[in-house]
Amino acid sequence: MAGQPNILLINCDDLGYGDLGCYGSELNRTPALDRLAAQGLRCTDFYMASAVCSPSRGAMLTGCYPPRIGFGLFEGKYVLFPGQGVGLSSHEVTIASLLRSAGYATKLVGKWHCGDQPAFLPTRHGFDSYYGLPYSNDMGRQSGGRQPDWPPPLPLLRDEEVIQAQPDQTSLTERYVEESVRFLRANRDRPFFLYLAHMHVHLPHYPPQCFLDRAANGPYGAAVECIDWSVSVLLAELARLGLDERTLVIFTSDNGSRGDRGGSNGPLRGHKTTTWEGGFRVPCLVRWPGSVPPGQVCSALLTSLDFLPTFCALAGVVPPSDRRLDGHDVRAVWQAAPDATSPTEAFFYYWGDELSAVRCGRWKLHVARRAQEVCELYDLVEDVGETTDLAAVRPDIVAGLQVRAAACRDELGDSRLGLTGHGRRPCGRVDHPVPLTTYDPEQPYIIAEYDLPDRG
Repeated sequence: MAGQPNILLINCDDLGYGDLGCYGSELNRTPALDRLAAQGLRCTDFYMASAVCSPSRGAMLTGCYPPRIGFGLFEGKYVLFPGQGVGLSSHEVTIASLLRSAGYATKLVGKWHCGDQPAFLPTRHGFDSYYGLPYSNDMGRQSGGRQPDWPPPLPLLRDEEVIQAQPDQTSLTERYVEESVRFLRANRDRPFFLYLAHMHVHLPHYPPQCFLDRAANGPYGAAVECIDWSVSVLLAELARLGLDERTLVIFTSDNGSRGDRGGSNGPLRGHKTTTWEGGFRVPCLVRWPGSVPPGQVCSALLTSLDFLPTFCALAGVVPPSDRRLDGHDVRAVWQAAPDATSPTEAFFYYWGDELSAVRCGRWKLHVARRAQEVCELYDLVEDVGETTDLAAVRPDIVAGLQVRAAACRDELGDSRLGLTGHGRRPCGRVDHPVPLTTYDPEQPYIIAEYDLPDRG
């Protein structure tokens, strides 16, 4: 259709490939998401650029592999923690900043996790406004903590101000939905970009009691069904406002499920924090009535890195030309154009700054695992569970993928081999970082400590 579409991007936390009914779950009831899939495109081979949250989110927002933007490791840690002096550089260009330059209203509701110092917050990276948690929901005060004053209380932010410490997590999703609905109503007459980043299903699980009462899959299933409810509300609001055909809706997850406590990665091997498929391959649904044909099941290799260039093309924005992007414009694939194929020739799996695997077409070659060299080849079409190593019988495929891996190392580096790569940019840094909150025993927190022992 003509004109700039609204964009609603919904990103979950640790939701697995097998957690939705439309991806095969028989435990979690997800009628709204199943309808979303039926009304648009369900991707079977969609990848996030990391198996953990901070690098995954930074990559999605910038269209770049994590090492390219300095998001491989964070002072030796695999994700960002409260009060760290590193985060998303002010020199990086995000989806939000590009869409805002094209006249879009931009808002983030929910989890950020690209740095909690003022210079790194969403309002410094293209979002007109922000409401949510700056990092994971387990990074607050929890029972069984090893230090009396650490971690600090979990902060809920509006823009750059802490408006509550240690919020009741059972109410947060409802508060996020209310905030999102208010944004939709306020911007019904102009193009908007709403990024809703759920806290679910990251540990600890605090779904509302009404979902716990009816879920068949315990607290995890209740959290999944709470997500589904939230989607039903937002879709109903879009319809009420007459915005269905003007709004592109995308639903996905930042990485695979942990694979325990009720989570599922379906037929995929591995889980969050691994470079098996279960760590990187996640659900992705795309709905845009009148532009994305309904009922599609797409097996093209697609990634979150594609969002930035695709959104730019839809909004009439020219992506930055002064830097290398790793994603591609995939409008033709989403819209089922004749003979449309994925423009991604190869996809690279990084664990921190270590190149671990490469996929090209149906083939995936593991080259390293936790600093140890490996050589394992899997046919992901015939063997999505990565059970049968074919490296010995297909040395020709191995050799070709090793050439691609070597080119990637030259560009993005490989810590295992001591290679830095010439295409990397530094992350942002600030001097004298401080946490957003500090524990005060006299403060009347509504929740003094979260009483579940689970941690993410």
